Amino acid sequence: MIVFGIETSCDETSAAVVKDGRVLLSNIVASQMEEHALYGGVVPELASRRHVEVLIPVFRQALTEAGCTWADIDAIAVTNRPGLLGALLVGTSAAKALGMALKKPVVPVHHIEAHLYANWLHTLAPPGYPLGAGAGGGASVQVDYPAVALVVSGGHTDLFHLRGHSDYVLLGRTRDDAAGEAFDKCARLMGLGYPGGPAVQKAAEGGNPKAITFPRALLQGTHEFSFSGLKTSVRYALQGENLPSISDIAASFQEAVVDVLSKKTILAAKELGVERVLLAGGVSANTRLRDVMQERCDKAGLALFYPPVALCTDNAAMIACAGYWHLQNGRTANLDFETRASEPLAGVQ
Repeated sequence: MIVFGIETSCDETSAAVVKDGRVLLSNIVASQMEEHALYGGVVPELASRRHVEVLIPVFRQALTEAGCTWADIDAIAVTNRPGLLGALLVGTSAAKALGMALKKPVVPVHHIEAHLYANWLHTLAPPGYPLGAGAGGGASVQVDYPAVALVVSGGHTDLFHLRGHSDYVLLGRTRDDAAGEAFDKCARLMGLGYPGGPAVQKAAEGGNPKAITFPRALLQGTHEFSFSGLKTSVRYALQGENLPSISDIAASFQEAVVDVLSKKTILAAKELGVERVLLAGGVSANTRLRDVMQERCDKAGLALFYPPVALCTDNAAMIACAGYWHLQNGRTANLDFETRASEPLAGVQ
């Protein structure tokens, strides 16, 4: 089965073609990052207008790179929640129009769920990411259920118990700032620019992660997170005397975030007795998070999975993959679905 995916939930216009829920034939992403960087964040109205302008060229390029025509497409999958409502409406309107014109089924996909499914994808020429690569030491565990998954991005820091397709239990989420939001805000405080995640990681490369002992809000007895206090501590560190280098502050901040994310994820996996840990979302591209999580998973005997960097941020390949698995597991596709700015993933069945 070949699924055409559409993603327009924020500031990336993306289309992709995925075969059998595993093989990535094309994945085109038109980013608006430079435009929104002028404002220090995404401007919803500008994002919506840009989606309208580039959607059709992106569709055409996705089909061309996949070597497909519309006649080869078996189904269409589209993000319909959560996200910027105006941006989402551009994608869902296009998907419904295609569904009617081509007489193809259209599957609505939850954006956060799709991030999880990025771990199921591989390409025809895998860039150093063989399917089934598990924990260190040569383990060969395929991505499967059950698992614990950490979805960490600019808008979400959620920890899930994945029991099966569309069978998820929310273990905990952030009480205030998402980890990615903390990266963005602290990068701005440090004068590193937008987006904050890559900027902080680059600045931290030359810094000492032990230069400043920033607080870790572990919230003992829960699977929840909190990063507002850490953000405040960074502000105070920048106002103090004998100011450390920006590299040291960036490295120490990054280490505090990574420490909390990895500790709480591993603890949840141990408590539930699962063998697999999944990372997903934009912050899962962070090299330090991957390294520390890998070290701790190896020590705990857990298999760690994370997507290639190109599939960590918003993309249509993960949407197409999720749509495929929904169809395989009996979800009925039709054009009678709503577009929502917000909806918890734990409520999806």
